[in-house]
Amino acid sequence: MRDRTAVGDGERAARYRDVFAVGEFRVLFATHVVSIAGDQLARVALAVLVFDRTGSSALAALSYALTLLPELVAGPLLAGLADRFQRRALMIVCDLLRAGLVAVMAVPGMPLWVLGVLVFAVPLAGAPYKAARATIMPVILHGDRYEVGMGLVYTALQAGILGGYAVGAPLVAWLGPEWALLLDSATFLASAVLVARGLGAHPPQTTGGAPPALLTAFRSLAGLVWRDRKLRYLLAFGCLAGFYTVPEGLAVPLAAQIGVGTASIGLLLAALPAGSALGSALLTRLVPPSRRLVLLGPLAVATSAVLLPIGLVPGLGITVALCALCGLLSGHDAIAVATFTRTVPAERRGQAYGLANAMVRGSQGLGAALAGVVAQYSSPSTAIAVFAMLGVLAGTVAAVGWWRVRPGRSGESPCPTPDSD
Repeated sequence: MRDRTAVGDGERAARYRDVFAVGEFRVLFATHVVSIAGDQLARVALAVLVFDRTGSSALAALSYALTLLPELVAGPLLAGLADRFQRRALMIVCDLLRAGLVAVMAVPGMPLWVLGVLVFAVPLAGAPYKAARATIMPVILHGDRYEVGMGLVYTALQAGILGGYAVGAPLVAWLGPEWALLLDSATFLASAVLVARGLGAHPPQTTGGAPPALLTAFRSLAGLVWRDRKLRYLLAFGCLAGFYTVPEGLAVPLAAQIGVGTASIGLLLAALPAGSALGSALLTRLVPPSRRLVLLGPLAVATSAVLLPIGLVPGLGITVALCALCGLLSGHDAIAVATFTRTVPAERRGQAYGLANAMVRGSQGLGAALAGVVAQYSSPSTAIAVFAMLGVLAGTVAAVGWWRVRPGRSGESPCPTPDSD
């Protein structure tokens, strides 16, 4: 019998109960939540630990950056391991490796250069783990369950970021950075146990013959994404984040320009992830499957457009509301990522996820850096408005291109066909 949650006009969106009825998804979701909590706690703990020992704001900021940079440098390559090894075993190894590395960080008196190496190594071990999880999702969730499941994962990530701002610092202050790091290590051990007990083996898809070298496979994948216009535009939607996440990078100087205190910075930082968490949930729950791909283009344009009024320097309340609305509209990212992952050939999904993740993070980092330069020579509000306009223009190009090639036109199925396995 055909899955009534799959695709087609008039068919309902999958419900959360449909998604959580899949036992392996419950395991993946639980490990995702545990990892987010541990990662946010560790980032705060590392910044506090480094600042306490050095008194340097620059080094504290560098310790945070070192948790993000590895995914840009090696993520696309190491993510390819998920296409070569049994996914459950790979995830367990990555969890155990990260647990050990973080536990060593908590050793009192650890030299800073060693700490820096460890901080850089932990995300490297996380890249294959995330890619393995991404390749399992479309296999265990058929039809619209997959899009709704991805929406849940995306919502949990944004909620975790939001919670990290609110809970991370007080918890580190109570426990101390060393104990907070040990708690993060324990979350990885808990994740390994959950994966070992609750997931199937999930061997990789193969096309026969020995797999190519990781670098060769990456070049081949990059060529595939560039040649396939659907994949290219879906990836472009993700990279638009480099335009509309600029307010987060400029939150501190923007608060000073508006004339509000340091306490208000948290509101500016929390607005976008709070909106994103709600937006992805609403889009996957309330919008019929056949309409989501149609809305990708308009939502991508609107996400940047709503930030344009910040150029007029409204008060704190309006600015926070605009950032929250931007986050709400950015919930379309969950649909773009899900469609991208499902469209890529099954045997390439791990590395494809790594490539997409690296490009999105790279666009966010580049956008924040360039916006900082523009703000230096103008003002934070002007920089946000400039990048919002650039985001509208880039989003329009992506939306027009997507409209021409999107699934569902000319009688084509409105969603990629679910995996048969």
